[in-house]
Amino acid sequence: MTRDGLVRALTRGRGRGLGSDVAIARSLGIEPKVPDPTRPMRPAAVLVPLVDRPEGLQVLLTRRTDHLAHHAGQVSFPGGRMEDDDDGPVACALREAEEETGLPSSCVDVLGFLDDYVTVTSFRVVPVVGLVAPPFTLRPDPFEVAEVFEVPLAFLLDPANHQRVDRAGEGKRPYYAMPYGRHYIWGATAGMLINLFRVLRD
Repeated sequence: MTRDGLVRALTRGRGRGLGSDVAIARSLGIEPKVPDPTRPMRPAAVLVPLVDRPEGLQVLLTRRTDHLAHHAGQVSFPGGRMEDDDDGPVACALREAEEETGLPSSCVDVLGFLDDYVTVTSFRVVPVVGLVAPPFTLRPDPFEVAEVFEVPLAFLLDPANHQRVDRAGEGKRPYYAMPYGRHYIWGATAGMLINLFRVLRD
């Protein structure tokens, strides 16, 4: 897919996504626990980095270190909560990506956005899609990032690789998972990738 094709798909596809953990669960036929309506939504942003490799587009992901207080060991996009100094979600996503992985902002061509994604933990996440041009050198933050790796976009867009996982029990919720080798992609990250699939599938 060309750069212009990606931009057109992202522009055309706004509103097609399942924009929350709750919507993902409902799409799987389960009525989930919803976020506390009295808790204010906290703004955040992530970078969805599409790396332009000769063999095809790759999605750059991180695996969080095991000692973190939240989401330890999980696969995620680089990103985090917006800070007062951030000039919007693009600035936040690029800053966080550079802090976490060392990916220079100068290597990222911002193409557009996926639908905002609301988590059950009351974050409203803006997924910023960027085309990343090699070569680049990564320097992951060893405190926060255990590993940076790439997954072929074609793999993530193949519905055969979209597993539906139903966790029963109090406080549990169903989710999508996309296992790739020894990496288990699930939760909000997989939800955003499902949204990317819904945008690009046409």
